[in-house]
Amino acid sequence: MPLLCRILGSLLLSLAGMGAATSPDIILILADDLGYGDLGRHGNPVLKTPNLDAFHDQSVRFTDFCVSSSCSPTRASLLTGRDHLRLGVTHTVTPREHLSRDAALLPQVLKSADYETCIIGKWHLGDGPGYNPQDRGFDLNITSQKGGSAHFNPVIGRNGVWEKQPRQGYREDIYFDEAMTFIRERRVDSAGARKPYFLYLATYSPHAPLAAPPDFIAPYKGRVDDKTAAFLGMVANLDWNVGRLMSFLKQQSLDQDTLVIFMSDNGGTYGIDVHNAGMRGCKCTVWPGGTRAVSLWRWPARWQPREVGALTAHLDVLPTLAELAEAQVPEALKPELEGRSLTGLLETGRDDWFAQRMLFQHVTRWPGGMAAAHREVQGAVRWQQYLLVRNRPCEDPEGLCRADRQNRCNSLRRVINGQNNDIYTRNALFHWGSTPGRGWALYDIRTDPGCHADLAEVRAPVVQKLLPAYLKWWDSAYPEMLSAGGDAALKPSRRPGVEAEKP
Repeated sequence: MPLLCRILGSLLLSLAGMGAATSPDIILILADDLGYGDLGRHGNPVLKTPNLDAFHDQSVRFTDFCVSSSCSPTRASLLTGRDHLRLGVTHTVTPREHLSRDAALLPQVLKSADYETCIIGKWHLGDGPGYNPQDRGFDLNITSQKGGSAHFNPVIGRNGVWEKQPRQGYREDIYFDEAMTFIRERRVDSAGARKPYFLYLATYSPHAPLAAPPDFIAPYKGRVDDKTAAFLGMVANLDWNVGRLMSFLKQQSLDQDTLVIFMSDNGGTYGIDVHNAGMRGCKCTVWPGGTRAVSLWRWPARWQPREVGALTAHLDVLPTLAELAEAQVPEALKPELEGRSLTGLLETGRDDWFAQRMLFQHVTRWPGGMAAAHREVQGAVRWQQYLLVRNRPCEDPEGLCRADRQNRCNSLRRVINGQNNDIYTRNALFHWGSTPGRGWALYDIRTDPGCHADLAEVRAPVVQKLLPAYLKWWDSAYPEMLSAGGDAALKPSRRPGVEAEKP
């Protein structure tokens, strides 16, 4: 009888999926600096995330989902389906966070399927004429002044027009309120017909500076240091807001037919010393802990919850959502796409193409004019269970790299000199750690996520396969990166409403 029930249940779910809307409403929630280990379901022993845990259980869960190692590069790839290096988005400050105005973005693609589009929160891909979200396919751009630095009582703006008085409350609470208002007001258009929407809800939490309402921090006070408690409180608040949104969708009878995606933009930060899912690395590293992201896809009317272990990436979001929305990808963009639709994996859990996929990674935070010197500095390639990585500082004979405080080579130099207390962690020798010797190292990260055992010598054929592929990728992308301004000198922004991100 239990087997018969499971078969009937699967049949009913399949029939429900056949009747689901072909152009789903889509909500993409992107958390800022949430590590893979910052969820209860991922084994965190301190942090409580009951709403995200429930969401996790109801979703297709990509357990080997890779992103870039920091904010703007991930967002560029997510919204274009293209490698951030080729796009020239190689940093998180002006001008190298500016995404070329010639790039086609996901909201523009979805317009071909008559989607209404909205971004709420963090953009971080450039400002000014032609660069703002409302110039890149978003009908509505809702954000707050001072970006991530104004946690309470922020000034909210719509399409660049700022409200005269601050809103009262916590920034992320206000963002989720705005999301629910957007959904409520846009269920039916002016002609009385239902119109699909794409809502990109990009939070600033739990990115530093660290602050949350006291009630969310209180459970962690005394259990961890104050900075970590504030970080955990920000995650707990984010969890609460996700719960509010899902309850709202259920109350509106929208929770079954709405595709809701929850993702993170890079590896962990101030929570990694509490729990990092056994991984080595943090944000701004190419270790697994720097590039493995949470990726949960919930659409009950269409998909059964399951875990999918295929090597997937932010590059896959645009082609996937374009296919699900039946949107037309511009012909000029099709050959440039480096991602692949995840629909096969979402529907059945299988797509043999991913078994041979290679993903190339680079931290890219070199000082202006020093890209060539960083070709084999903080770079990596993923293939199957393997990570080929070189995590060493550049030679820097003239001291230009050392003078740049944001360059991550300096973190590696400190680690090599024995400093164990560095940004994000009191275990920098491990999380920022350099690869042995002066060359490349190979790890089987499915059995060794902490990257303890270098297999470069015993698996030499794998190195001989992956290293030439990495060098070919860099040499191919390098001229495009230069042309797109990815080697320019940095000029941190001071403009209102624009975030100048530090590590």
